[in-house]
Amino acid sequence: MASISKWLRILPGVMALGVIGCAEVRHPPPAYQTARQAPPPASRAVRPTPPACVPNRIFLQEGTASWYGRPYHGRQTASGQIYNMHNFTAAHRSLPFGSRIRVTNLRNGRSVLLTVNDRGPFIRGRIIDVSYRAARALNFVRAGLVPVRLERLGRCRPGQSAKSQGRRGRHR
Repeated sequence: MASISKWLRILPGVMALGVIGCAEVRHPPPAYQTARQAPPPASRAVRPTPPACVPNRIFLQEGTASWYGRPYHGRQTASGQIYNMHNFTAAHRSLPFGSRIRVTNLRNGRSVLLTVNDRGPFIRGRIIDVSYRAARALNFVRAGLVPVRLERLGRCRPGQSAKSQGRRGRHR
């Protein structure tokens, strides 16, 4: 009995300490934070200006192209995108991801615009792997290999330069 009454006397003190321990203590903010102004609302925020037009250096390459399709469809490419054999994409060893290139079939003169989103080909003598859709458009699905010319397309429109970009205003 004595031990129970002892605990009943101690219990309110323990509960009070528990409640005090859970209380939130608010400290005043440091002085440097009170002098700072809040950022403007998102609706009034100034949009950053897009980068100036950057002409790419001329890139021409001729060699053999191959295509890749079903075994790689749905897999992740080196750029992190998921490969879709029905898109106009290509794999190149050194061009930056996102580069736009024109690939021309030298046998029939057909050409397509592709985006580099993967690395390859890793077979000697080949300079580019194109998607199945690009190979169909270039008309070499059956042949598998074809001589091609690659041209890297710049980010500037014809007649536009980085200097004229600043005078004209925003990039369209």
